Amino acid sequence: MTDFSNETLQESAHRHLWMHFTRLSAQPGHQIPVIVRGEGVWVYDQHGKRYLDGLSGLFTSQVGHGRTELAEAAARQAGTLAYFPIWSYAHPMAVELAERLADLTPGDCNRIFFTTGGSEAVESAWKLARQYFRVIGQPERTKVISRNIAYHGATMGALSITGVTDIKTPFEPLVPGAVKVPNTNFYRAKYFADDLEAFGRWAADAIEEAILMEGPKSVAAVFLEPVQNAGGCFPPPPGYFRRVREICDRYGVLLVSDEVICAFGRLGHWFGADRYDYEPDMITMAKGLTSGYSPLGALAVSDRLIEPFLHGESFLHGITFGGHPVSAAVALANIDVFEKEGLLANVRQNESAFRASLDTLRDLPIVGDVRGAGYFYGIELVKDKDTRETFDDDEAERLLRGFLSHALYDAGLICRADDRGDPVVQLAPPLTSGEEEFEVMTSILRSVLTEAWKQV
Repeated sequence: MTDFSNETLQESAHRHLWMHFTRLSAQPGHQIPVIVRGEGVWVYDQHGKRYLDGLSGLFTSQVGHGRTELAEAAARQAGTLAYFPIWSYAHPMAVELAERLADLTPGDCNRIFFTTGGSEAVESAWKLARQYFRVIGQPERTKVISRNIAYHGATMGALSITGVTDIKTPFEPLVPGAVKVPNTNFYRAKYFADDLEAFGRWAADAIEEAILMEGPKSVAAVFLEPVQNAGGCFPPPPGYFRRVREICDRYGVLLVSDEVICAFGRLGHWFGADRYDYEPDMITMAKGLTSGYSPLGALAVSDRLIEPFLHGESFLHGITFGGHPVSAAVALANIDVFEKEGLLANVRQNESAFRASLDTLRDLPIVGDVRGAGYFYGIELVKDKDTRETFDDDEAERLLRGFLSHALYDAGLICRADDRGDPVVQLAPPLTSGEEEFEVMTSILRSVLTEAWKQV
């Protein structure tokens, strides 16, 4: 690695690095945050300053940073078989990981198709749904339904399923046939705002209405996250997923549980479908599968969908690095850490303390709502608590990008100030976190949000 000075590192980053979802116009004259190492729940920048990683990198570093057992697993595998494709071949790591994931997934999702990330997993699910229906003689089933403001990925198919307008518009026309329905943001409910279960029935029934509107024989799948990320962590109301499952079964539509964020302990279970007690036809996963120590994603598929492909038909899809031997070895070691250290139980045992800590912020005039589940929470920011009035676009820009993003980072907390929907701050710390980390996060948030209120 080149021995950069701080000045040279900044100059090179400004000149050559194109950061994702980042405005290049905001970089000139500003220091680009450069994170150089991590240890447990903490990361350190090039100046040696320490930050609490309140977002697990990007909802990814479940077991925390600096886990040498995962690095050693990668090194061992690289020294044995660094790469070989799973195109008509297999290697032991892919075989073992596929079997282990099949044991962990809910229902009969026993066949695993590997990708290198979440967008590819979602893309693979839509492609599989379309080819599956073609194989069984229903080629007109091509459309998919997803929720408003939901993020499902950045590739063209996954972006089409995504319900965030601003990040879609520059790339239109997108893949046709992606239909949107209401999400489960109860705080902003226009109907049944005083009855959570009734609101959940209404939101689920909107999926049935969309299926009927499009024509049941044209709809292939419904894509839903257990807890919706974009917009600020929308949990499902009681009974929501049970009703959605009934609707999908009634019309022969596949239910895809997009668990790129929610799987691997984020909600206190291996999969969010376990927490909310439903059996999907497909599950997409990535991020926490390896805790970010190596890129890997996967699509878990039910036995029913695999059956037509057991008789000569090939799924005409593949990815060079899908099921990469090193990444698969890391994923297996990552699952070992989960089991050895009881991380799922840790989340379940500490979830109420995390929620209680964040709830103390409700007394601040800028905090409208605190919502989420497990170690996955959003704090919605408002201009008026009584009326729930939100900020307009210019105000949100000044609040989030003009102040909060920098102020939280400067105060030593990495989290997310997001405006995909109404302005929110999102938190998703490593699953090893406990009450000490909750106190640090809440203390920093109280200080910074108090100051933010003075800025608006």
